[in-house]
Amino acid sequence: MVKKLHNTMQIKRIIPNSLTCANLLCGSAAVFMATQEQYLLAFALILAGGLFDFFDGASARWLKVPSPLGVQLDSLADDITFGLAPAMLLFCYLKPMIGWWALIALLISAFSALRLAKFNIDERQTTSFIGLATPPNAIFWASLVCWLNSIALPTWTPWVLLAGSLASCYLLVSEIPFFSFKSSGQGKKHIIIFLIGNCFILGTCATMAFINKQIAIAALGGAICVLWYVICNFITLVGAKK
Repeated sequence: MVKKLHNTMQIKRIIPNSLTCANLLCGSAAVFMATQEQYLLAFALILAGGLFDFFDGASARWLKVPSPLGVQLDSLADDITFGLAPAMLLFCYLKPMIGWWALIALLISAFSALRLAKFNIDERQTTSFIGLATPPNAIFWASLVCWLNSIALPTWTPWVLLAGSLASCYLLVSEIPFFSFKSSGQGKKHIIIFLIGNCFILGTCATMAFINKQIAIAALGGAICVLWYVICNFITLVGAKK
């Protein structure tokens, strides 16, 4: 009986870590797809990794098998999927236009690792975030690259993107509070507003993509949703100061 219970617990522990490994594999595949200029597939793999990232934590809590190993493995997987993968998308997209200057985009991966390490030891981030979380940052850059790759751009655009990547690196490790779905009080109102806005944004982008028969427009919805998140967060901060 004791042995059977032990085996059951071992199986339960395997489930969350298996989902985390699936997240890591999605991120690794996204990196490869970026090198092949298959940006839409890379973006889809990042989104799939995000789903696995959500369910690994949820399953660990539901099965009551949280572990220090799971915490560390989750951060390693997240840096691949939400750090290296979007950085490689931006790098591979920019390199043909500006050469090795595009390496600056890889800073996203380094700052994402720093962001994740800080999160693991920061006890303030139980119901909200300090600094921009890595998943929305990854979604922003991956979806933006998918859309930009489908249109003609002015010659100065790559330099604006590099500047934007540096700005996102700052946001990742900044002390700026960002609301999460665990937020309470005033933050909950803005979560509802955020979700309603997301539905409108994604619905509009999907409709435009269907009309124009251009899936990259649908992908752009991800970047716009992240911008909407930042705007809602700014409104939350302003409201908190009043």
